[in-house]
Amino acid sequence: MTRTLRLAAGLVSGTVALGLAVGTMAAASAAPDDRSAAWLAKQPEKGVVSVTSDGFTFDDYGLTADLGTALSVIGGQKKTVRQVDRALQKHVDSWTTGVDFGSRDVFAGSAAKALVFAQTVGADPKDFGGVNLVKRVAGRVSTEKGIVGRVQDKTADTDYANVIGQSYAAAGLSEAGSRKARPAVRFLLRQQCAPGYFRLLFADADAKDQTCDGARKRDRKADTDATALAVLNLQSIDKPSRAVESAVDAAVAWLVQQQKADGSLGGGTATKGRNSNSTGLGAWALGRAGKCDAAEDAAAWVNGLRRGSGAIAYDEAAEKAGIRKATLGQWVRATAQAAPGLRYLSGC
Repeated sequence: MTRTLRLAAGLVSGTVALGLAVGTMAAASAAPDDRSAAWLAKQPEKGVVSVTSDGFTFDDYGLTADLGTALSVIGGQKKTVRQVDRALQKHVDSWTTGVDFGSRDVFAGSAAKALVFAQTVGADPKDFGGVNLVKRVAGRVSTEKGIVGRVQDKTADTDYANVIGQSYAAAGLSEAGSRKARPAVRFLLRQQCAPGYFRLLFADADAKDQTCDGARKRDRKADTDATALAVLNLQSIDKPSRAVESAVDAAVAWLVQQQKADGSLGGGTATKGRNSNSTGLGAWALGRAGKCDAAEDAAAWVNGLRRGSGAIAYDEAAEKAGIRKATLGQWVRATAQAAPGLRYLSGC
């Protein structure tokens, strides 16, 4: 697999697919969904989920983290969570750096996601497979004037860091008590537009205005997934500031406004149609915010795409097409992201 393909896969895992790790945040009070958790637990091989795409099969560490986090949040399946934890520790450099390609690149989003994963499953974030993830993530937080707090990849190539990685960094560094936490949180809040949503992509690093409101119209498009994840990650911050609380309130109100009559939510610019990933994340964020009716409606819509095995389809078309080798990764991703939201099927 080429380096470009690997980076593209990593980008997908961190944006469209997103991920679920959100610090030490508690889940809903409802009983865990054993069907979906049991199905997810069968998917890793030696603790890692492999995905086939365009004829290539590769280990998807970001998706593996999503799966492990979902199981940790839902409850049960401790053996699989331990296997995933051990596997990701073993491959932490392959996941977060360009070591497999002979480069010294460090990917901010992957490192931040790894940090939050470690915190979520109770691993030591300062010794995760021999890596101090707190230091690694903090090292990717800019101190440069104009972009203080912005996470950036260390690379001579394209910088793929985005708002989702920023929200992981804000949550993870806050949990770790890092001095880089406050600027990371502040920069995240600057990515929220006046209507309440968060965009996905940053402004160019040399842009004078780094805020969402100050960007060109095409550069401040709403992203449902990024917004839901920002809500979840900001909710995990202990003793949040008033600015954080206000940002969460505005984002939650925006999510409620976007919800369709059937309870579903669409995703970002690349995933506008209603889907279980976006709706599952929305259910989780809304439930955590106390919007119980909205969370229940979202969970009910997701539940309509769930098979008897517990696997959850991405959308109606995927459900009709069924599970094949080429689409298994999509089913795993959809289930990992949507299953925690099913805990709100009976409200909060």
